[in-house]
Parts: sequence; C-alpha cells; structure tokens
Amino acid sequence: MTKLMNPDLQAEILSQALPYIRRFAGATLVIKYGGAAMLDDDLKRAVMRDLALMRFVGINPILVHGGGPEVSEAMRKMGKEPEFIGGLRVTDAETMEIVEMVLTGKTNKGIVSLLNGEGLNAVGLSGKDANLLVAVKETARGDIGFVGRITQVNPGIVHTLTAAGYVPVISSVAIGQDGASYNVNADTAAGELAVALGAKKLILMTDVEGLYRDFNDKSSLISELTAAEARRMVNSGAIDAGMIPKLEACVDSVEDGVERAHIIDGRRPHSLLIEIFTDSGIGTMIHAAQGYRPRLV
Repeated sequence: MTKLMNPDLQAEILSQALPYIRRFAGATLVIKYGGAAMLDDDLKRAVMRDLALMRFVGINPILVHGGGPEVSEAMRKMGKEPEFIGGLRVTDAETMEIVEMVLTGKTNKGIVSLLNGEGLNAVGLSGKDANLLVAVKETARGDIGFVGRITQVNPGIVHTLTAAGYVPVISSVAIGQDGASYNVNADTAAGELAVALGAKKLILMTDVEGLYRDFNDKSSLISELTAAEARRMVNSGAIDAGMIPKLEACVDSVEDGVERAHIIDGRRPHSLLIEIFTDSGIGTMIHAAQGYRPRLV
C-alpha cells in the first residue's frame, strides 16, 4: 500500500510553490538534460514529470540534451575508443556520424516519446533544423575534428513551436556555413539558446551537487556566486576540466542577460521542481552582482 503524505505537509508544499508558479508563468526556462538523469529509468521518469508539471502551470521549458555516455557506448561497439581534450570529445568524420546518429536519432526521439507519454506535445530538433545553431570549427584546443563553436543562434523555430504549445527537445548538433555537421557542447548550446530566447533561467543538470571551492571537501559547496566570481574561478584553474564548460555557459549567459543560471544535481529526484518551486532551491546559482534580487523579490 502506498504511504500517503500528511495532508498538511502537502498543503504547505503547494502553498510554497504558488509564488513561483505566479512568477514564472509564461517564462522561458532552458534546461540542459544530461548525466545520470538520462540513464537511470526512475530519474528519467521524474524529469519528464517535472517538465510536464512546468508546462501545465504555464512555464515554457526548452530542453537541450547531450548524450555522451550513449555516444561513447556506440563508438566502442564500432571499435572506436572515445578521446577527450579539455572536456570536449575529439570528433573525426566517423565519430561525427556516430554523434549525429545517436543524439539526433535514438536519444532525441526517446526523450520526445517519454514527454509525449506524460501528456505533452514534444517535438525533436537538432541545431541543424532551420539553422537553429550555426557553428564554426573549434580551434582553441588544437585540431579536435568536427567540434563546433556556436557563432549564431536563430531561435525562430523555437518561438514558433512554443507559441503553438509544443515543447522543443534539442540535440547538441550544429550546422556549419559549409553545410557540415558539428558536435557542440550541450552546456554551451543551452547557454547560447537561453540568451537568444530571453530565458529567465538556465538550468544545467549534472552528476554533482553543484560547484565546490574544493571538490575533495564536500562542505565547500557554493550555493550562490556572482558571474564575476565564477569567471575568476575558471581563470584561476581551480575548476575540474569537466565543470569548465558548464560554469562558462552559466557565466556567459548571465553576462548576456539571463537572470540566473543554475548547476543542479540531476541524481536527486525532482531536482528541477526543488530548484524552481521552493524557497531553498538546490545546487549552485550564478547571478549578476548588479541588480541582484532575492529569489522572490
């Protein structure tokens, strides 16, 4: 028999959520979906239900996803060993075909099916559709193949879909001006889209509780910091390589007009709802120092 929650506690939770529902009604939130929440079936269902609830109370969630573990698994099945430099996948022509096949095909359509099963009208896109994400070859870390740096975002197709009541699900594959496909970091893609769409929040789901001053000291979790402080942490070299693209995406988006960016623990069930609809929030929040406002002001 299912153990029912105390009705008074249920009422308290709903009461706490109401101001946030009012504040974010009609707002666009860009969510990067990844990590354990894409692999564990229970977590996957929780994320889909969170997104459904958000949409049904009037929020416009835009889901951006990667799929690194799935891509790596497919590569190994085809006899290729994944290689990373600075947190980015080295992507030769054959690997790019695998990336596009997995992300734009299997992974994207799987997410769309799950969302539709929760009563939403989800539509799968890649950055190539309607030139949504235009990229050039990334050269800052040397020649790592068909890895792209986004130079342009054309959000018209996303506006059209959300206005018609659809939930866009976007894979992190971009198109070059030469027509080539490029593998772009999903955190970076989510940040660029958040800016272009005028999103109120950018939320990055990951497999850690948030940003630590010292990763080996779990008591050093940072609950909030300014974009300038986060930029200094990146430049100091104190950040783990895998966290750098996430923190850079947060900082860039906040500096370019997104109200707040968040790094949250996707391993925690309903972490999206905890962040959006509760007073305490979760993970690490990055905001601009000037004009910073408390959560509900």
